[in-house]
Amino acid sequence: MIGLDERMKLEDRFNDLLAIGELLVDMISNEYGDHLGSDGYTRFVGGSPSNIAINVNRLGIRSHIVSAVGEDGFGTFLLNRLNEAGMDTRGVRRVNEATSMVVVSKSKGTPVPIFYRAADFQLSFEATLVEWLRNSKIVHFSCWPLSRQPARETIEKVIVEARKHGVLIGFDPNFHKMIWQPGEDGAAYVQSIIPQVDFIKPSKDDADRLFGEASAEEHLKHFLALGARLVILTLGEEGALVSNGQETVEFATCATKVVDTTGAGDAFWSGFYTGLVKGYTVQEALKSGFAVSAYKLKYHGAIVELPALGAIREQYGLEEGEHFA
Repeated sequence: MIGLDERMKLEDRFNDLLAIGELLVDMISNEYGDHLGSDGYTRFVGGSPSNIAINVNRLGIRSHIVSAVGEDGFGTFLLNRLNEAGMDTRGVRRVNEATSMVVVSKSKGTPVPIFYRAADFQLSFEATLVEWLRNSKIVHFSCWPLSRQPARETIEKVIVEARKHGVLIGFDPNFHKMIWQPGEDGAAYVQSIIPQVDFIKPSKDDADRLFGEASAEEHLKHFLALGARLVILTLGEEGALVSNGQETVEFATCATKVVDTTGAGDAFWSGFYTGLVKGYTVQEALKSGFAVSAYKLKYHGAIVELPALGAIREQYGLEEGEHFA
């Protein structure tokens, strides 16, 4: 169990956050609605781990990305954007596969994605990955690398290594049946990962896809029964429910304007992780996550120019409080 008033004990490491997994092109429609009514799309850097790594760097902590892209124009586009964002791209492999892509309808609710995958799951457990993992405070991954080999085996080894070396683990259970191989019970596999991580942040849609439609309260029970230490169940405009099994707290959304929901969950993770690294209690780190998510919602695309975390907290009326950084 992780207490909401607890300050996480983070090892003194060179790197704060290691994000492993998908680096994608997000093709987002220029109009709201489904894809039938969309005649034009704009490309953006996408993929939850890469989004988070870029965000936390802007918010004020250090990050590395481990991903794979194709030896094609889209792969070059992604690497160029990472370089422009000041990111270290040594952990991004170029492979003889097409760069993965998600086509997304612009939305003020839940985006409707279409997936095209090839390069993103070509991840292996190499010496560089091991070195970066051992020198990081937190590691983050999503369902994407778990859904295909060889990335799945790589993440399984990452979990073992992280536990061995005191690295906190964050898991985004962004389950979509379409990213798994036909006939494979991806939901059951994702459920088996839940007790092995420290933080898990499903959306209500993620939970419905994993367990079937149910109330938010019932979904909290599902995750906790599987051994989750801290569940952050986001509910869109209704805020979120957070539970560690002993206490459940409701958080209201900070959002006042919604232009595009793409990347809102990644923005939350980014504010949450940055808060933890800066020494906030878990509850204050959660508030930081909701503030960063609200800031992102005012802009189009998954990645926006974020100011430092303190500036965002001040904008949303959050007192800085006592912390260690």
